[in-house]
Amino acid sequence: MDWIQRIGSISEWPAVAGSIVALAAAVLLGLLGYVILFKVLLRFAARPDTSLHQALVQRWRHPAKLLLPLVVVLLVLPSLRFPDEVADLLRHMGSLALISAIAWLLTATLFGLQEMVLRCYDITASDNLKARAVSTQVNILVKIVIVLILIIAGATMLMTFDKVRQVGVSLLASAGIAGIIIGFAAQRSLATLIAGIQIAITQPIRQDDVVVVEGEWGRIEEITLTYVVVCIWDLRRLVLPITYFLEKPFQNWTRVSADLLGTVTLHCDYRVPVAAVRSELQNILAGTDLWDGKTSGLVVLDATDKTVILRALVSAKNSGASWDLRCYVREMLIEFLQREYPDCLPQIRAEVEILSNGSRPPARS
Repeated sequence: MDWIQRIGSISEWPAVAGSIVALAAAVLLGLLGYVILFKVLLRFAARPDTSLHQALVQRWRHPAKLLLPLVVVLLVLPSLRFPDEVADLLRHMGSLALISAIAWLLTATLFGLQEMVLRCYDITASDNLKARAVSTQVNILVKIVIVLILIIAGATMLMTFDKVRQVGVSLLASAGIAGIIIGFAAQRSLATLIAGIQIAITQPIRQDDVVVVEGEWGRIEEITLTYVVVCIWDLRRLVLPITYFLEKPFQNWTRVSADLLGTVTLHCDYRVPVAAVRSELQNILAGTDLWDGKTSGLVVLDATDKTVILRALVSAKNSGASWDLRCYVREMLIEFLQREYPDCLPQIRAEVEILSNGSRPPARS
């Protein structure tokens, strides 16, 4: 190349060497500015009367370490005496790096803001309805914005290449046909993206919601733009497309509140003293912290030809406590009947006809 030959000339060495030294000085100046700037920002963020959060400043550190020296280099680059080919190459590489650094900084800012918002809402609290709603909206919206940032950054980087720019201009000339083709090809992806936005706005599901899907009970563990992960009670993971929750019915046990009503069904003999069992139910509930103190009761639900069906209704603060409370009440009521009224457990009655001579009649066919 011509520029290699020119660099090989002794007369060009001082200018090139001076430009290299100036380039290195620009990088060092940018790093020095980075150190000073973040010392000030961290000290300012540590003050109690400022709205600048340390989590946001920490997220800025790595992209700023690239961005600040790069800005200084691009500012001094036009005054450096490099051969034209080298200068063009450095400008192009600097432009690509600048676009990447800005996209990195915007992404880090989004993650910092997300962390700041979610710190204000404790999703592990017992009454976490508001926290789960905010967490779901913030997580999905952040992912959508990050995808848009990456798409715009990637398109901008490609447009810095002359050949790609010419292709882009040609595509714009036939934008109508290209739009139709892309629309048909990407309709599935667009539907998924729109479904993610709908989930964030309407919130049929939220982070940590208790749901029953595909006959499985579990909690919403992760919501992305394309799929939802449900952690089932036995720690298996059920992965469903995000459009599932807009197209198919499912049960959401914590849509409005986390507290639930649970039922316990017992089959007893007709001689069972319902009032005594009802009184024992109140004693059982009074002795456990699983009951939230809101709802309790016992009724005769049905009477079959063999047993009486009793149903106990109890309430708990969440689905996990409701399950444990139902199992506990069932165990205690069965133990009560076995101890106090064993003859009231389910029995099978039969009549046996005895003849006068003491023998039984022959079986009827």
